Amino acid sequence: MIDYRKATAVPVWTLATGDVRVPDVVGGGPLTAERLCELRGVLAVLADEPIATLEVHPLPEEFDRSRGLPLDAVSPLAQHLSQLVTQTARNSSAAATATAAGENLYRIVIPAKVAAQVGQGMVRQMASKAVAGGVRSPLVGPMGRVVAHATYIPVGKAAAAGAAGGAGATAGVAVGGAALTVAAPLVLMAVAVGVSAHADQQRQQAIEHITELLERLREEKLDDEHSALDGCRGAIEKATAILLDQGKLGVSLGLDSAVYAIDTALSKAGRRLTRWQNTLDALPDGEAVEIGTLTKSFPGIDDQGGEFRAHLELASLALALKRRVVVLQAVEHAQNNPGNVFETFTRELKRDQQGLDELESGIAAVLLRLSALELARPNGLRPVFTPGEVDRLMRAAHRINRLGENVTVNSSATDVTIEVVRNRDGSVVVFPALTA
Repeated sequence: MIDYRKATAVPVWTLATGDVRVPDVVGGGPLTAERLCELRGVLAVLADEPIATLEVHPLPEEFDRSRGLPLDAVSPLAQHLSQLVTQTARNSSAAATATAAGENLYRIVIPAKVAAQVGQGMVRQMASKAVAGGVRSPLVGPMGRVVAHATYIPVGKAAAAGAAGGAGATAGVAVGGAALTVAAPLVLMAVAVGVSAHADQQRQQAIEHITELLERLREEKLDDEHSALDGCRGAIEKATAILLDQGKLGVSLGLDSAVYAIDTALSKAGRRLTRWQNTLDALPDGEAVEIGTLTKSFPGIDDQGGEFRAHLELASLALALKRRVVVLQAVEHAQNNPGNVFETFTRELKRDQQGLDELESGIAAVLLRLSALELARPNGLRPVFTPGEVDRLMRAAHRINRLGENVTVNSSATDVTIEVVRNRDGSVVVFPALTA
């Protein structure tokens, strides 16, 4: 995460994903962070093709690389970035000075309309552990406070012919007065790796929760379902490494069997979701519900480690794995159709993600409906609760009400930020994509 207090002048590129014509809105003078945000909005409206911005910042002294996905210097993303930096530094003193150390933190901001194509569930704001309802942002300092922003210097007419390299790249030219580098492969690979890292982060979180839950439940069927999903990780990671290095996927990787296991788990999640929805639809409107009625259809909903919560985590794991597979499939299609790299990529993502978004939104809606329920006292002959019954009802109400925390339904698309560390040897580490 960038600490802006240590940066004074930051070069910024405008990267187009196709041949576009836009008015001269970039200019040649320094930009503030607020002006840069306005510029992104103007470019998103005026340009026919998505336009991203790329910033280069000094690498912080202490930076945790373990959260990211490492790529070798010969990988397409590393090569595209290296070529862009090398060509730009020859013609821009600001870029040359900023990249002279060899190690930098690059920040790529993808416009909101691309994020909408990528899908609402692919990248979400990260919930803050410090503040209830808060979100993490790359625009804050170590103490969680907004820090001073850097000054951005546009890199004008910086890229030589073929600077972006690879399929879909053309010369960086002044289009309608604004200097744009056509760098579809660079933007594509940044999105692909950043989103893949984000999905893997969600997988790791789900695995941690499921392991803890199943240790309490000791439910063999759920444990088998968990093992089948967790067994897909190796094939997906191998396929990711091969495809992001522009290799070809083969049957020997076992990706087909992994996709079958994931699709089976998603089918189970869909059936469970239908049962949950039917149960909630059958409840009388505006009336309190007994806890016993809920636990028949939502086993363990009143418990911290119940079966219902294990079902939720298994669905979350299957969704995270499937989203990573969807990215691989989109990249493969884009590489097989080099004439329109970014169009193919976003079209495949959008098409395959619709069902995932619907499942995730359905589960989120169920959680919100459950969190809004009012619990009724149990019917019985005794007119007075025992202290134990009161405590159980209060704990259950608190746990059920908390089901709606951190649930996002129909979130509007925002700009997406992807941070990339470039090492001196040209290799890169790409971190999970975040909303900007």
